[in-house]
Amino acid sequence: MILNRALILGALALTAMMSPSGSEDIVADHIAAYGINVYQTYGPSGYYTHEFDGDEEFYVDLEKKETVWHLPVFSQFRRFDPQGALRNIAAAKHNLEITIQRSNSTAATNKVPEVTVFSKSSVMLGQPNTLICHVDNIFPPVINITWLKNGHAVSEGVSETSFLPKDDDSFFKFGYLTFLPSDDDVYDCKVEHWGLDGPLLKHWGALPIYESRRVDALDDLELFSGQVHHILSLPLHSAPPLFSGT
Repeated sequence: MILNRALILGALALTAMMSPSGSEDIVADHIAAYGINVYQTYGPSGYYTHEFDGDEEFYVDLEKKETVWHLPVFSQFRRFDPQGALRNIAAAKHNLEITIQRSNSTAATNKVPEVTVFSKSSVMLGQPNTLICHVDNIFPPVINITWLKNGHAVSEGVSETSFLPKDDDSFFKFGYLTFLPSDDDVYDCKVEHWGLDGPLLKHWGALPIYESRRVDALDDLELFSGQVHHILSLPLHSAPPLFSGT
């Protein structure tokens, strides 16, 4: 007698429910998130990324239509065709347009981002280093990060990551500035976001050094003992809005 497919599946389900371990949570050694898509009608239109254990493997630059690896060595072990990401983003755009037409299009609630600035390694005068601006609790994923040196905008030696998703559907991001520590120079990370009343500056300056900490970006923010400068919060409420337009 041959059991039909439904009966077999039912027996397997019943066996799983009666198993001593059936009610326990499944514990995974590693978690991979492939094809995280975001599309929105304002700011950067969206992004596509692959992650492993919370760390970004790569993202797709939608304007240049190319894959950008978090570490170049990753590209030696695998490949990814950016056209797949572009198709996914196109589908997300289409679905969003239909949803907007069929709903009241209630605006999302803006979260207030949290900003921290620190050096990559222990600071020594005259020794090249990197300042890191960690912006957490970002939603929606539209933000401006600008570095200031002695009050003036800096464009050289500046880079930043893509938006990195969190379990609560918010995002975080890192901004970087390579610099040469000096007694005379002070730096600020300026963050602009709709969740803020105005641009927010996090100050990093030539103040007494008591302790240090080091962070390897995208490594679960594991902190190590070292030295860190004092961080001051200087909100500016008179600055222009994040974006202009109709």
